[in-house]
Amino acid sequence: MSQESQIFLEKYLNNASPTGFEEAGQKIWLDYIKPYIDDYTVDNYGSVVGVINAKADYKVVIEAHADEISWFVNYIDDKGYIYVRRNGGSDALIAPSMRVNIHGEEGIVKGVFGWPAIHVRNKEKERNPMPDLKNIYIDMGCSSKQEVLDKGVDVGTVVTFDADFLELNNRYYVGRALDNRIGGYIIAQVARMLKEKKKKLPFGLYIANCVQEEIGLRGAEMVADTIKPQVAIVTDVCHDTQSPMYSKTTDGDFTAGDGPVLTFGPAVQNNLLKLIMETANKKKIPYQRASASRSTGTDTDSFAYSNGGVPSALISLPLKYMHTTVETVHKEDVENVIKLMYETLLSIKKGQDFRYFN
Repeated sequence: MSQESQIFLEKYLNNASPTGFEEAGQKIWLDYIKPYIDDYTVDNYGSVVGVINAKADYKVVIEAHADEISWFVNYIDDKGYIYVRRNGGSDALIAPSMRVNIHGEEGIVKGVFGWPAIHVRNKEKERNPMPDLKNIYIDMGCSSKQEVLDKGVDVGTVVTFDADFLELNNRYYVGRALDNRIGGYIIAQVARMLKEKKKKLPFGLYIANCVQEEIGLRGAEMVADTIKPQVAIVTDVCHDTQSPMYSKTTDGDFTAGDGPVLTFGPAVQNNLLKLIMETANKKKIPYQRASASRSTGTDTDSFAYSNGGVPSALISLPLKYMHTTVETVHKEDVENVIKLMYETLLSIKKGQDFRYFN
C-alpha cells in the first residue's frame, strides 16, 4: 500500500459518516478519487459517483456504501442525561462505558455512555438489567437539560462512537465503521489501479459510494434509478464465522484471510457470478462461497431489482465483530477484493449480454 493510500484509509475510516449525515466522509472519498476519474455526480441525499468514460452507452457500476450505524438523541431529562434511539443496526449491548462524539450544531461535543458499577448491580437481581434502549444513556457532564441544549445538542442530534482506526498484529485493520467504508476504500483503489496502469475500458465505469444502506439500501436505490446500468458489482462485508459464538451450520463457514466471499442466490446473476469466479481462478485469487436464500441484504439487491433487472453480483469481505467498535478485516482480503474487482472489470466485454438465453 502506498503512503497516500494509507493516509486516505485512516482518514476515511476515522471520519464519522452516520446514516443520513455522510457528507464529510463523502468529501474525503471524492477528493481522493478525483485524480483517477473523468467526472463525478453528487445526488440530493449525498451518494457520490465517480465516472470514467461517461460517453459510453454500456454502463458498469462498482459500488460500496458510505454510511455507518449511529444513534439519535431521543430524549434529554431534567438532569441532563441523554436517551437515544438507533440510526441503523446499533447495538445497545455494547454501548455502556463507550465514549461518544455528539455531533452538535456547534461541532462535536464529547460524552460517555454511563452504566452502574458491577458491585452495585449485583446487590439485587432486579438491579442487574441488560443494556437496552430503555436504560442506556449518555452523560455529557451537564447538570441540566438547558446546559445540554446550550452546547448545541437537542433531539435529533446524531451520535457516533469515539473509536479510531488501528492495525492488529500487522495483519488486520480494526475500526468502528469498516462496514462498509472499507468498501469505499476498495472501489477507490480499483479506480486508482485503472488509472495508474493506463487501462482503457470498453464501457462507462461508475464508481458509486452510496448513502443510507444501513436503513434499507436507500442510496443504492436512488443511484440505480439514476444511472440505469447494464452491470453492477457490489462489495460489502460478511461475517467471519471462525471467532467464538458463531454457528457454521446456520451462519456459513468463512474465514478472514482466506479471500473474498462470493454469494450465490436469486439476486445474484449467475452468468456474471460465473465470470467473476472464472476471473478469480485464472488470476489465482482465493475466494470463498456463500448462499443467500432470498435477498443478499446488501446494495446488490437494489441494483438487481432496478430498471427491469440488472445483472448484479456481490463480492464480500469477511469481517469480525460486525456492528461493534472493533470491526476487523484481514489486510490480504482487502487486497484480494481490490484485485478481483479490477480483474473482473478487465474481463467484461463491450456490450456483453449476460442473459441466460435469447
